[in-house]
Amino acid sequence: MIILDEPYASVPLLDWMEASGHPVLANGFTEKLAAGGRSLNLVDEAEAARRLEAGERIYTNSENALAWILDHVDNPTLTEPIRLFKDKAAMREKLAALNPELFYATVSRDELEAINVTDLPLPVVLKPAVGFCSMGVYVIEDPEDWANAVADIARHEEGWHSRYPESVVGSQTYVIEGYLGGTEYALDAYFDEEGAPHILNILRHDFAGPEDTSDRMYLTSEAIVRELEPRFTAWLAAVNEVVGARAVPVHVELRLDGDTIAPIEFNPLRFAGLGGTDVAFFGVGLRTYEAFLEDKPADLPALYGAHPGKVYSMSLLNPAPEADLARPFDAEALCEHFTHVLSYHDFDAETVGFYGFLFLETTDDEAGAAERRWLLENDLTEFAR
Repeated sequence: MIILDEPYASVPLLDWMEASGHPVLANGFTEKLAAGGRSLNLVDEAEAARRLEAGERIYTNSENALAWILDHVDNPTLTEPIRLFKDKAAMREKLAALNPELFYATVSRDELEAINVTDLPLPVVLKPAVGFCSMGVYVIEDPEDWANAVADIARHEEGWHSRYPESVVGSQTYVIEGYLGGTEYALDAYFDEEGAPHILNILRHDFAGPEDTSDRMYLTSEAIVRELEPRFTAWLAAVNEVVGARAVPVHVELRLDGDTIAPIEFNPLRFAGLGGTDVAFFGVGLRTYEAFLEDKPADLPALYGAHPGKVYSMSLLNPAPEADLARPFDAEALCEHFTHVLSYHDFDAETVGFYGFLFLETTDDEAGAAERRWLLENDLTEFAR
């Protein structure tokens, strides 16, 4: 069973849905797709709820779909993990025993201005307890950073909530957690009916600098997969000993620092958002949603081992902080800067808040690193014309 919703469904996902005939919930978004010529196997709400209550596997492209499931489906095996995974504060408490040395606390939105920053074990990260795509995420190193973060939340929270429902971007509770150094990664994975984890994407999340919290650069390669798949699979198994999820896909963000793996967030029923999971399809031909829905665990080392020396990246093209999103974005001019563009997905920037998604193949040498570094550090203002 599939639920599609705003703001965007990728072309590879829609093509596969047409070819496979997997059932998809009839809603305003899918009916619009069908009216535009997409041949989708639409089922009504009653049929969708019946399937999910019977235990059929479910994949969504958008966290906007979570609210429908929670409102319409009576299946605690499905709904309880959704609630737990989406609540960063509850997950911190659930997994506290795995990282007892890491600081975390929760505060209400109204309490942010009153926090005494000098009482916190700086540096810390401030984020919404329910969030999406780094919205409202701030690294706090000193009291000025805190004041700037609270001011930025006040400036932008109305826009966040106009684009996404409360179940996707929460507004009332924030998490403060200790900042862990090391390297950030994102995983697309699922727990099968026995609770065993299966990883479908391992993406290193690179940043332009310590203040950068954007989703501009995620990359994967044979070296990354071979080094980390066994370790991350074992960690997910330990997580699920506590959580107990069954037949649930999840997009996980974490930090790896030496022997420590610390979770950042778990996003249920989807993989990398806004079509980002398709980096596996464009790179090595793996449809992650097919692997989950049809229970076809992937041999990632073999898939990426067939492409030695290649790095596959996905870049969510965030605008500069004060950019006018009504101005056209020249994606063609941007793409001319790269040796091998796998795909570019255009967004309605005023609706989604981003220009688009760019997928690249680069080499693992200095020339490839230079291309990725240029994209990571460019604010894209020259392409908003």
